[in-house]
Amino acid sequence: MSSTVVPTERHDQPDANLRHRKKGSRSYPGINIVSAIAAIIPVLALLAIIAVLLSESLPAIKLNGISFFTKFAWRPGGTYSLPIKTDGILHPVGSSFGIWPLLAGTLESSGIALLIAIPVSIGAALAVVKKLPKGLSNGVGFFLEILTGIPSVVYGLWGVMTLGPTLSRDVFPFIANHAPSVFGFNFLKGNVGHGEGLITSGIILAIMVIPIISATTRDLLRQVPTVTEEGGTAIGMTDWETTKKITLPWVSKGVVGACILGLARALGETMAVAMVSGSVLGTIPSNLYSTFTTIAATIVSQLDSALTDGTGFYVKTLAETALVLMLITLLANIAARLLVKRVASAGLPVGRGV
Repeated sequence: MSSTVVPTERHDQPDANLRHRKKGSRSYPGINIVSAIAAIIPVLALLAIIAVLLSESLPAIKLNGISFFTKFAWRPGGTYSLPIKTDGILHPVGSSFGIWPLLAGTLESSGIALLIAIPVSIGAALAVVKKLPKGLSNGVGFFLEILTGIPSVVYGLWGVMTLGPTLSRDVFPFIANHAPSVFGFNFLKGNVGHGEGLITSGIILAIMVIPIISATTRDLLRQVPTVTEEGGTAIGMTDWETTKKITLPWVSKGVVGACILGLARALGETMAVAMVSGSVLGTIPSNLYSTFTTIAATIVSQLDSALTDGTGFYVKTLAETALVLMLITLLANIAARLLVKRVASAGLPVGRGV
């Protein structure tokens, strides 16, 4: 009687090919180190900027106090008089600084820019992706990308020489004369000036922001699965209903992020706003056409004169102003993240996850 021994498969032994792959695989610690350094550099850069601004602005923060956010005056003081000391801080006689008009001008111009740019950008992106023929769509997308690369000083020069004077001559008078005299519309009435002011700056900023939002939204719309939109059409939705209830909710988080990128560009824009705003310190715009200034425009326009202050207090005040602008930008990004999380948890659009 003979017996046959049937070999059993041992699961505790790794496959030969697997052993070969493990032997052939190598680890490259240099790549991990380089990746870690690349990830840390942006964080260190941000912390270094905040630390420098904070250290430079501490004397100004101490002397200006909380009234820095409520005062209207912006007076460097007498640079030809002997400086004085207050609370141990040397500063020119009569110096007094308030950021409130600058802060209001920054928020108002950026708000006008987003109010114009967001619907135009989303509409342009929808047209490029959904409506226009492929050749025309590529052409429009190409020109949108070109707008992103135009230097801001070119926008500012065009605004001063062409856009502002044209609007103040042909458009603004009509709006100011026909705006109803009711609450909320009085801001549209008043002296239209010569083209430099709040609305011109808002339009220039909107033109600069539109390519950022529209290009990002266009790329997001191209990632929406066709089957999802076709499903909406199949159950009787119109094109508008499909766009409103399926397409836009699908890309909503990305669009919010694109809008925050546009807001950051508007908040920090310097040269274009400095050229078309009128650069008037210490006043808040009384109507849509009033001259004003922003935080970024004030820093670039006043830095040269600030360097002539022998006490250095003016430069330290500008550092405090820059710190405020940076905090506003960081708060805007934090608010955007919270908004994205809220949008994401509000519910899924039709077809997501298919």
